[in-house]
Amino acid sequence: MPRESLRDKRARAERILHGLTELYPDAATELSFGSPYELLIATILSAQATDVSVNAATPALFDKYPDAFALAAAAPEEVEPYIKTIGLFRNKAKNVVAASKRMVELHDGLVPEDFGELLALPGVGRKTANVVASNAFGRPGIAVDTHVGRLARRLRFSRHDDPNKVEQDLMKVFPEDRWIFLHHALILHGRRVCHARGPNCESCTLAADCPSAGRA
Repeated sequence: MPRESLRDKRARAERILHGLTELYPDAATELSFGSPYELLIATILSAQATDVSVNAATPALFDKYPDAFALAAAAPEEVEPYIKTIGLFRNKAKNVVAASKRMVELHDGLVPEDFGELLALPGVGRKTANVVASNAFGRPGIAVDTHVGRLARRLRFSRHDDPNKVEQDLMKVFPEDRWIFLHHALILHGRRVCHARGPNCESCTLAADCPSAGRA
């Protein structure tokens, strides 16, 4: 395949975005939350876990610990029973307690809107920070999880495995005002059509603009 110019890549990205908009017009996070605090905790818990498992655990967790002040006062061992059905629950219990303590100490118990301050919270990397900043505060960002990374590579918008580099590559070809929608739509497409194993290329409406169609 000849090297694609940035102009051509952006034109293809526009067509992909149009297709995703038709497929998933209301694409949004599938994590259940009622506040920035709940979204932050749920997103930390969702690392290497399904949204379904997180959504099943968080109602009881948030009933017991409704805000950062309550969670900061808990010991990780007290939190563990509420999230034991989620992978890596012991480490995640430590992270959500530590993040809550930092919010209480530095941010009056609130989730910081500043991206750098979000990244400084224990258990928060760029993916989590982008999820929270975009969904809670409307800050443009592309959260790169396994689905977004896989589709970015299959669509030849990135050749990297590093999520941070994938994020930068996608930001170069997609318009900023569509970044939030983009990562939600790519996640849905990865879950429903472009599976890690056996992608359903035959029924994929994006196939005409996907260099990997039929070869993934």
